[in-house]
Amino acid sequence: MIPRIILLCGLFLALSTPVIFALDQGKKQIIIPVKRQGNITFPHKTHQDTINDCMVCHTHFAQKEGALQDSIVSGSLKKKQVMNKTCLKCHRANKKSGGKYGPVKCSGCHTK
Repeated sequence: MIPRIILLCGLFLALSTPVIFALDQGKKQIIIPVKRQGNITFPHKTHQDTINDCMVCHTHFAQKEGALQDSIVSGSLKKKQVMNKTCLKCHRANKKSGGKYGPVKCSGCHTK
């Protein structure tokens, strides 16, 4: 009886965990503070709807508010690492293929 309860509890957790995480998808847009070049207004919801894979970006930093900035401050993530290796790579590939793409120049994201 007890092993069956443990199995059922484990099954419930395995099936419900994606639903729980799906409920909190973060903010629709995120302001990333940048001193010299100007802040970045990141359209988070647009990227979620377009990419449909959170781990494209969130392999670099945790899925929680302030994680990007915290990772930069702690040194676990270098400035421009995500932008150079993920954002620009995707935007340029989409532009080259003729699809919808985001900014490919600094001024396209940074606002003064």
